[in-house]
Amino acid sequence: MKAFKDPSLSDRLGSSTAAKSAALARFRARADDPAVAQQRAARLAMAVEREQRAAERVEARRAENERQAAELAARELAERAEREARQIREADEQATLEAQRKVERDMRYAARKARKA
Repeated sequence: MKAFKDPSLSDRLGSSTAAKSAALARFRARADDPAVAQQRAARLAMAVEREQRAAERVEARRAENERQAAELAARELAERAEREARQIREADEQATLEAQRKVERDMRYAARKARKA
């Protein structure tokens, strides 16, 4: 077995530089590879499709919110119209009831006057 040789600082720096250069060369070689370019294009196409679907969801959500707001406004308008009609109907019924009570009261008064006379 060989004795362990303690590498000097310059040896360590040299091997580090060589490793970095080898990694950079592998990266550059891989960047020019058509398969990598095809994968990159596929990822880009998927990202574009994903953004398009997200935009469609946002648009659908906005349209749904607008539809719900319009529905709510129409419902509130119908309820208000119904409430006003009910109030008018109740006021008419109350006026009719008051008139009927007045007629009955006048009839009782006239009958009482007729009995006394």
